[in-house]
Amino acid sequence: MIRLLAEAEEIPLHELTEQFQMARTAVSKHLTILKEAGLVLDRKVGRETRFRLNASPLIEIPNWVAFYSKFWGTHMFHLNQLLEEEDL
Repeated sequence: MIRLLAEAEEIPLHELTEQFQMARTAVSKHLTILKEAGLVLDRKVGRETRFRLNASPLIEIPNWVAFYSKFWGTHMFHLNQLLEEEDL
């Protein structure tokens, strides 16, 4: 869903719904969660609701991934050392 929103400047709910094998209600629930997370913005145009991606919060992902990559790399290194010591 995020990819579809990223590829379009703005997309109406009915067009998003057509892309998935789920009910319109389910798509709306996903959009509500993304909206609460600050990743999606919406606006009314007549009776239609249009959605667009707010990608700015996604800028934190590389930092998050880098932190946990380093975290797990360090912990796996120490685990490997312990396992090698046990084999001796």
